[in-house]
Amino acid sequence: MIAALFWIAIGLLVYAQLGYPLLLAVLARAGVGRRRARAGGVSGARSPAELPSVSLIVAAHAEEDVIVAKVGNARGLDYPRELLEIIVACDGSPDATAERARAAGADLVLELPRGGKIRAQDAAVERSRGEILAFGDANALWEPGALRALVEPFREERVGYVCGRVSFAQDPSDPGTNQEGLYWRYEMAIRSLESRLASVTAGNGAIYATRRSTYIVVDEVMGHDLSFPFNMVKRGHRALYAPAARAAEKMVPSIEGEFARKRRMMSHAWPIVVRGGLLSPRGYSPLYALMIVSHRLLRYAAPFLHLLALGCNVALLGDGVVYVAIFAAQLALLLSALLAPAVRPLSRTVARPLLIARYYVLTNASIALGLLDWLVKGTPAGWTAPEGTR
Repeated sequence: MIAALFWIAIGLLVYAQLGYPLLLAVLARAGVGRRRARAGGVSGARSPAELPSVSLIVAAHAEEDVIVAKVGNARGLDYPRELLEIIVACDGSPDATAERARAAGADLVLELPRGGKIRAQDAAVERSRGEILAFGDANALWEPGALRALVEPFREERVGYVCGRVSFAQDPSDPGTNQEGLYWRYEMAIRSLESRLASVTAGNGAIYATRRSTYIVVDEVMGHDLSFPFNMVKRGHRALYAPAARAAEKMVPSIEGEFARKRRMMSHAWPIVVRGGLLSPRGYSPLYALMIVSHRLLRYAAPFLHLLALGCNVALLGDGVVYVAIFAAQLALLLSALLAPAVRPLSRTVARPLLIARYYVLTNASIALGLLDWLVKGTPAGWTAPEGTR
């Protein structure tokens, strides 16, 4: 029984991290999903007269340092100005965010009581006029053609949600320790395959959009990144990834800072998993259900699978050299994560694998601790910007 649990845990971990992306690649190569793409696809760039009106909404709390650049970036997008409405929804900002947003040229600035990002976005949607509702973080700067690329998939009537590609910039003079950029490239590759085959299982807050008719009002602690894509699918829409819609924002400098950010994010994600409808297969195709299990549920189960594998491994050490080798590998991962801060100043070549190990361990820890935070303390609707990202 212990051996069976051990191999199940190890097998699920390997499948979630390596097997699932390989499975998606095989399915894509086999042509799964291509017929649907051809049937609903469109081609050719749209003329200005064919473009939809867009409301670009930025929820902001204490963003006076970056809001001018964000509004200027939005005004500089390659999109007809008469079709673009820029809305800044200030969520109880205690500083000069609202004044600076107006001075920078935002079309509408809402000064709202502190209620959290989701309620600020809801309020902006109520006041908006666009056919398409686009959303972006206050510190995320979009490339000039990003908005055109983001709205292009909406030419297919079944598309209800589109997210773009965000990259994370590091300070060239001090790149820090965070390995989020490496992980995010891996994540974007998976997301591209999911979008090609069916729909994505999650988005990002830096750059995404919905139709006005498909916008969903969700619980104030349930962010759009995770709650929108699967809910779109349940309602008969597609949730796609547009890699040409590019944005960039500053990365949290340290792995420890990234750990704190992910812990906060997971305290918002667990309510969606447990009571937000993600676990219900109703409305999912068999392929999309497989994606939800593989990419979301197994990813969130990873810290508990690691603990199960380690505990079973200890009990099985006397049953053969294979168990000893795997136990040594698990200890090496944990030891590498512990040693990374001490080794980093000595050699970048030596430190990089150790930093990746530390990032992996702390990321999995953030998943478990995010669940604990939600269960013990609850999840506040409000948020503060991660240190070093502004």
